[in-house]
Amino acid sequence: MTSEEVGNGAGVAYDEKEEEDKLSPDDLSELLAAGTKEVHDKAENNVFVRDFLRGRIRKELFKLGAVALYFTYAAMEEEIEKNKDHPHLAPIYFPTELHRHEALARDLEYFYGPDWKSVVSCSPATQHYVERIHKVGQSDPVLLVAHAYTRYMGDLSGGQVLKKVAQRALKLPATGEGLEFYHFEGIHSPKAFKQLYRSRMNELDLDAAAKEKIVQEAVNAFHFNIEVFEELEEIGKTLKDEVMDAGMAVHGNMDGDINKCPYYAAQMAARGGSAYVCQMAMCVLRHPTGQVLLAAWVAAMAGLAAWYLM
Repeated sequence: MTSEEVGNGAGVAYDEKEEEDKLSPDDLSELLAAGTKEVHDKAENNVFVRDFLRGRIRKELFKLGAVALYFTYAAMEEEIEKNKDHPHLAPIYFPTELHRHEALARDLEYFYGPDWKSVVSCSPATQHYVERIHKVGQSDPVLLVAHAYTRYMGDLSGGQVLKKVAQRALKLPATGEGLEFYHFEGIHSPKAFKQLYRSRMNELDLDAAAKEKIVQEAVNAFHFNIEVFEELEEIGKTLKDEVMDAGMAVHGNMDGDINKCPYYAAQMAARGGSAYVCQMAMCVLRHPTGQVLLAAWVAAMAGLAAWYLM
């Protein structure tokens, strides 16, 4: 393992040289993985998520998704700030590295203009999510561990794949405008940081009952995210199809499946990457304007998969 330092919110540095801790089935990270597997499978097979991973995302839906994320993160980070000295939150308090609501605000300004706050609103499904976050922050702050873990670890994993997919499909600037949410400026090694975060979480002084409550709250968090996905899916049914780079309808017919959602980007690339390239190549070849791009597209996807599997 290379030597790379990872800082926390207090400015302390942690060296990646240390070997990964041996995990126990009773560790919170392991309990979360096992306890959320079923609902995770449901989330990853949501139509909105699968379309996004295939690059079949429409700009209006992407913008609305960013709005939902903004209200979600604003609520979560407000409650985390209020409870940052709580004994179960202080060890995993990394505002500089993780907090996303300011980056999302910049993304919304890019999409909606300087008066974006007067244009956007919190959707019903997002409001349901936000209300739950505020409730646990006020009445049972330890449950914020579940919400923070579910969102931030997912962002650090598949979020980087989604950034590249969105940038290409929506023709967003290579300089990153509209995609700041996905850029963790304070984290130079996502792998090292995720290891640190899980280690800190596993060291929390929690009994079996408290761990069970956190796992159940993580299941709830997945359900809230699924509600938002389903809401976006319904909105998508009312929108006109947009056109992608090679003249392909965003919701054109493509068979096959990408089996992993944003929370497990590396596995998604390993299991679905080659099939995805073949499906996209067949679709491109039906469009004369896209034929000349096929070689570059295949190379790009192969490089993406290889990079995430390193």
